[in-house]
Amino acid sequence: MGSSLNKPELIVNGKRHDGRGFDQLRPLRIEAGVVKNADGSAYLEWGDNKVLAAVYGPREAMPKHIADPSKCIVKCRYSMAPFSGIDDHGRSGPNRRSTEISKVAREAFENVILLNDYPGGMIEIFMEILQSDGGTRAAGITAASVALANAGIRMKDIVYAVSAGRIDKHIVIDVDMLEDNYSDADMPVVVAPRNNDVLLLQMDGGLSTEQFSEAMRMVLEAGKRISAEQKRALEDYYKMAKE
Repeated sequence: MGSSLNKPELIVNGKRHDGRGFDQLRPLRIEAGVVKNADGSAYLEWGDNKVLAAVYGPREAMPKHIADPSKCIVKCRYSMAPFSGIDDHGRSGPNRRSTEISKVAREAFENVILLNDYPGGMIEIFMEILQSDGGTRAAGITAASVALANAGIRMKDIVYAVSAGRIDKHIVIDVDMLEDNYSDADMPVVVAPRNNDVLLLQMDGGLSTEQFSEAMRMVLEAGKRISAEQKRALEDYYKMAKE
């Protein structure tokens, strides 16, 4: 959230600063199977965000003392390349933000991966933000979910993530960097679309009950498009693999 001092105009003539409608996603494109040496991978462009996700495993958990004989353990790392952005979000290396996003992403994936199918095993998920323009945790999780499916990891669902926000009284979907910095609320959500199960919901700022309901409606509606793009990426990959 930004201060009201020097706050840019985020709503201009009934549209957002970049010309989008309140319920409009930025352009989204995903490609599966892009990292040769990974078991599964995906590349995502979402607005000006560029994300590479790679999955390794399932394989034997190492070091051995971390193994769980009853199920698989999941390791997750979200990181931003040093050249990904010029603001505070663009700092490379481990920091509180990247550690927190790595943790919540891991917890979301643990809810959909069939962990008991891989006893004593380990799955490692890497999300590398190559270029950032707001909503990078949503972009990273959305890409990593495609990478998991591309790796053949057995899951209950392919999850997606997107951020809703509030600018004055307006609810918007898929906030960009400027909106993230200066909006009145930002709400990243991770959803398993089969039953619309919410696996992660974070809030920065405040929403009324009515605004929250509208934000969730927009998240689920946007999710239809995000899920369709995830499936298209996987279908295209397997069509090419057969040729």
